[in-house]
This record gives sequence, structure tokens and C-alpha cells, in this order.
Amino acid sequence: MKFGIFFELQIPRPWDEDSEYRVLTNALEQAELADRLGFDYVWCTEHHFMEEYAHSSAPEVFLGALSRTTKNIRLGHGIVQLTTNHPANVAERVSTLDLISNGRVELGLGEGGSTTELHPFGRRFRDKREVWDEAVQALIPMLSDSPEGTEFHGKYFDFPLRNVIPKPRQKPHPPLWVACSQYKTIARAGSLGMGALGFQFLSVEAAVAWVNAYYDAYVNNLDKLADYQTNPNMAMVSALMCSTSDEEARRRSDGWSFFQFALVHYNKEGPFAPGTVNLWEKYLEWREDPEGQKVYSDGLIGTPDRIIEQLDEFANAHVDQVILLTQAGKNTHEDICESLELFAKEVMPEFHAREPEQAEWKRKVLAGEIQLEQIDTTPFLGPTTQTPSTPKS
Repeated sequence: MKFGIFFELQIPRPWDEDSEYRVLTNALEQAELADRLGFDYVWCTEHHFMEEYAHSSAPEVFLGALSRTTKNIRLGHGIVQLTTNHPANVAERVSTLDLISNGRVELGLGEGGSTTELHPFGRRFRDKREVWDEAVQALIPMLSDSPEGTEFHGKYFDFPLRNVIPKPRQKPHPPLWVACSQYKTIARAGSLGMGALGFQFLSVEAAVAWVNAYYDAYVNNLDKLADYQTNPNMAMVSALMCSTSDEEARRRSDGWSFFQFALVHYNKEGPFAPGTVNLWEKYLEWREDPEGQKVYSDGLIGTPDRIIEQLDEFANAHVDQVILLTQAGKNTHEDICESLELFAKEVMPEFHAREPEQAEWKRKVLAGEIQLEQIDTTPFLGPTTQTPSTPKS
């Protein structure tokens, strides 16, 4: 099993004039440390106008900085919003990043989840899936080495014949991923042949169901995927705080579920007039509610031994990668770095050593030698897999 770290660049109120500077500077240092420690991926998302929850509106700049200060870690767009970016601009930026990083880019593609960030770019929430589908059709040929160039004429994008340059170092293009937040989108990712970025906090039972659904859909649609390089991978997100005692880990991670609380609040209640809502205060109120405390899973929070027990179950479920949310709420830079160091020393080597086993399981699944059980997900569609209701557009 591989491991990534994940950044939303959260900055709960109150702010001062250096708040954003500190968070960005610290995040770069954390990613550079992760590279030295042997972590496999760093993922940075793209969001717009979502105060406190995500101040990460230019991930290509963040990852570009890391391309010159890291050596081995994969640089993941988790995700690029195809609804708020032109495909040609995405192709240009991703290819440039792939060149200056010597071919380390992972390209996650998503739709954006709220009217808060879609409407200012002239995109309706109800159209976002259709826009995404069209953008993918336009984008992938732009990354190819075809000397004839590419053109695209659709409902949302009309692009004349041009050669989109530069071209990425990885051929035919960087590995493709798609953001997934519900069970049905996991299967869709498999049917597309793209890696599944499961931005959800799952129980082990749900993880088994999601992995099986993903690989079943992948195998059953493989003959339809000749236009681009497939990327069979299933990743899921979990919080991380590793410490010398469970009590200390819980103390250091206090407030990590602000990540989920703020996202759901924006999707269900937003958009808000700038500066009119203090999400951190609302989060503290919610956290005191016994019902609110049941909504989200605990994550990988505890001693190395405790975390190994939890990860062992995910490894047995054949999750390919666990993406570790380390910077969330108001946890500190120092605690995050200590957690990464302890995790890399005491936890990560055991699961890196199991990668040949996972590769062999995947080979057998893709060859049809293992038939995967399709599991009823109804029991798992409770607190740990909740998604907000669709906002009105």
C-alpha cells in the first residue's frame, strides 16, 4: 500500500495578516519532509471562495514550487476543477509541471461541488457533470504528441485547430484520476479506467465494497478504453495523527473533523457573503452536540501500533493508496511534522513491504482470475459515507 499526504490549506478564523503565508510555508515544509521520509504522493486540491475550509485556489503554483524542492514524491492534482478551467489551460499547466518535475505529475480531475465556486465562473451546478465529460474529451488529445494538433467543438467548449504546447514528459500523459465522493461515482471511475480518488472517510466494510465495485467496473469496461492510458488505482482519504500515546494523538488532532464539517456546511448552506460566517465557531458548537459527534469517523489517530491495526484492515481490503489528511482545523506545524516522522519510521515500512502482494492481487483481478463479490452498500450509507444534499442552482 502506498501513502500520500493531502492539502486543502485550511485556515479557520480568526486570521491575521500572516495566516495564509504561514499555512502555505508550513505546507511546503511538510511536503518536503514527506519526500525525504519516503512518502509516495503529495496531493493538493483546487477550491475557490471557500473561506476557512480551503485557501488552495492555485495548486499548480504550490506543486510547481515542490517540483524544485523535492526529488521523488509524486505531485498530485487532487483535483483540477474542469468546470472552472479551460481544457487547453489545464493541458498547458499540467504539461509544464510534468516537465519541470521530471515526470512526477498525477492528474486528478473533478467537477467542483458547490454553487459557491461554480456560479462565479458562469457554471450552473446542474450542468457540472456534462461540462466535466466534455472537458475530458477535449483535454486528453491536447496532451498527446500528435503533430496534427487538436480541435474540439462541443456545447461548452469550442476550440479551433491548434497544437497545445508544451507536451508532458510522461507518455502518453500523466496518470489520470477522478474525484469520487459517493459509491456510484467509485464505480463510474472504474468504468472510465481512471484512478479513484475516494475523498471520503470510510469504514473498513465500506472500503471493501468500494474497492470491489471499482475493480469490477474497471474489468467489465476495459475493452472500451482505447483512447487513453488507464490507471487502475483505488485511493481513499483518512485523517492522520500519529503520536506516542492515543491520548496525545487525540489531543494533537483535536478539530480535524472541521475539514468535513466545513465542506458539508458550504454545500448545504452556502454561498455566504464574505466575512459573515465564522465556520470555526459553528464547528465548535456542532462538536458539543452528541448527535454531531457521531457524524464522522475517527481516522488514523493514535499510536503506531493502533494505526497499524487499522491500516492492516484497509490493506486486506486491497486499497491501493491511503491519502493522509494531516493539516486540518487548528493542528500545529510541529505536531504534523512529528506525526509524519513517527508514521514513516514505525508504520509505513510494513505496508510498503506488502506492495508485491497487492500487485499480484491486482494482476489476478485484471486478468479475470479473481471474481469480486458485489456487496450491498446500504448498511454503509450512514454517518461515514454521508454526502450533503444537492444545493439549489
